[in-house]
Amino acid sequence: MDMGQDGPDSAAAVESGVTTGALARRLGVSPTTLRTWDRRYGLGPAVRSAGHHRRWSEADVAAVEEMCRLTSTGLPPAQAAHLARKRQDLGEATVPRQRDERPAPSEAGLERQRRGLARAATRLDVPTVQQLLAQAVAEHGLVEAWQHVMVPVLHAIGRKWEEAGDRYVEVEHLLSWQISRTLHRGPTADAPVAAPPLVLACVPAEQHVLPLEALGAALDERGLPHRMFGAAVPVEAVAAAVRRTGPRVVVLWAQARSTASVPLARHLSDARWGVRGARGGPTVLLGGPGWAGRTVSGAQRPPTLPQALARIERLYPELSQGPAPA
Repeated sequence: MDMGQDGPDSAAAVESGVTTGALARRLGVSPTTLRTWDRRYGLGPAVRSAGHHRRWSEADVAAVEEMCRLTSTGLPPAQAAHLARKRQDLGEATVPRQRDERPAPSEAGLERQRRGLARAATRLDVPTVQQLLAQAVAEHGLVEAWQHVMVPVLHAIGRKWEEAGDRYVEVEHLLSWQISRTLHRGPTADAPVAAPPLVLACVPAEQHVLPLEALGAALDERGLPHRMFGAAVPVEAVAAAVRRTGPRVVVLWAQARSTASVPLARHLSDARWGVRGARGGPTVLLGGPGWAGRTVSGAQRPPTLPQALARIERLYPELSQGPAPA
């Protein structure tokens, strides 16, 4: 292709666009997801730099932001992409923000969202709860919405429940269920990474599964395969799942110290499989406050969802191996 017709001004305009990594961080999705949307649905940068690097213009960003908004409502990716392209062609796509990165949300804005969500949950107003949760995910991305909106409201309602007896138990149950539904409707990568899965399980007797669902939704965004086994998984069942799937990572969630099983964590940390000379084993991540003060040789304890994701991503170099630029 003859590149000589592009003058300095054109080249500078291309280079001034948003990089794929910056756009992924802004939207709360993985770079792999953006590359897949580009390849599969044509939602990609209209021009590229001389080195074939993707640079996203304001119009490109608007189309992808619309795609994220539509998928967050539960629309299938193919249909969402069709509508995003159509609205962009008609000039109806979301107006892009004039920035290269998604800014950190203001504390005042987050507090308004938290108060609105808490009030709606207290009124048992399901439509408003669903709307506010979807809005938080669309605005901040799934991980940030979990960290800064969902979890604080759950904690606040939990404290009210403790202070007022059983008066708020129905509120906590309703909000937990709606958050779970929102997490399951979150954006997913269309091209899963070909890699060994993760195993996600609560320790025996542990019923608090919602944080694992948040992690599972974030893994879905990144296209990372995982097997969710949910609450209160017996020791034998966790061990059997690990033997049968050969996971690269095992995440064990314990909300309370009384449920955290150090012997189980040690057993899984020592698990090995494969032929002699090529044996493998999992990295065990201990999630939840129940592991505080507990030490398990070979296991890691990331304190937050973003830190857990960062450690998982380091163990999956396949995430950075997207399709070659056209």
